[in-house]
Amino acid sequence: MPFAIIHNARMFYRLQGNSGRPVLILSHSISTDHAMWDLQVENLLPHFQILRYDTRGHGASEATAGEYSIEMLGKDILALADALEISQFAFCGLSLGGAIGQWVAAHAPARVTHLVLANTSPQFVPRTNWETRMAAVLKGGMSAVVDLAMQRFFSSDTLTKQNPHGASIRSVFLGTDPVGYLGCCAALRDLNNGDLLRQIKAPTLVISGDRDVATPWTGHGERLAQEIAGAKVLHLAAAHLSNIERPHSFTTALLEFLLPPLGPGTDSLRAGFEVRRAVLGDAHVDRAIAATTEFTREFQELITRYAWGTIWSRPELDWRTRRLLVLSITASLGRWDEFALHAKAGLASDLELCDLKEVLLQTAVYAGVPAANTGFHIAMEQIEKKDE
Repeated sequence: MPFAIIHNARMFYRLQGNSGRPVLILSHSISTDHAMWDLQVENLLPHFQILRYDTRGHGASEATAGEYSIEMLGKDILALADALEISQFAFCGLSLGGAIGQWVAAHAPARVTHLVLANTSPQFVPRTNWETRMAAVLKGGMSAVVDLAMQRFFSSDTLTKQNPHGASIRSVFLGTDPVGYLGCCAALRDLNNGDLLRQIKAPTLVISGDRDVATPWTGHGERLAQEIAGAKVLHLAAAHLSNIERPHSFTTALLEFLLPPLGPGTDSLRAGFEVRRAVLGDAHVDRAIAATTEFTREFQELITRYAWGTIWSRPELDWRTRRLLVLSITASLGRWDEFALHAKAGLASDLELCDLKEVLLQTAVYAGVPAANTGFHIAMEQIEKKDE
């Protein structure tokens, strides 16, 4: 397991993705661990090298005795980045992670390229809330406050539906070392980042949950947005752990904020050819280019610029999902040449036979059995060609 000795503690971390990509650090809430971000990682990995870690006192990181401070926790992550030779990074933190992010961005401005502050605050008041919680854990352990925490983490709808990710958070909460939990409670109890906010220069996105009773917009997210120059704001219909209650909206917000937009100087034709080759394969694209005439050139450029350079290039859906949508739509409309092309390309890349089967069963229900029947025949032809 990847560990690093940071200051006086052993810290667990996970560094995922291709080296050379921009680094994104994800920092979790109190009483959770790095797995809190599981729902985001798959869609972020094509674009970033992702560093997740267990905050001191949480998960597999060591729970050192005594009260912690946000400064201590901020220095922990800067030291971990140093140990991994990461000079610059984007930082996304939720709740406790967002408090840490504020400190890091203010004290290491040259290192933070972008900052995302989700469901967090510059000051978690009143102090008595934390003192009451700490007293309860000292007396009865983590189980003494788990129900209260879950009601703050998630909306009643999520709890009623028995969301499995919510159940996982509960399990992690109960498994958190009380020593580490109490240390981080003290850090949040004593937090007052108000004087730091105007020192933050990184482009900042503030995410607030409309159902968040732990850090509601008024007095928390609102204050961050007002005092951090140029901060953007996103409101989600979610409680405190908004990345779990609204995972796709949260991830989309990260992608749209962190990835550079296609500006006026972007060569959409070149970008389109790169995506087209990646999705359909070099052989197909080379044949299409060779067959292009002066009569068809503008049409080929149109679909390359807009279908591939604009729509397929959008990061909000991964290519596997887009492949499945194309297969479903082309089968439903009887566009069998396109269906065969994308079935062949998909099977040569990230689709499996079970994916084709499910698309065609769905097609049978919503577009009719004849369409699905033709689709199965074409799919079988592609499978046989693949096996030859």
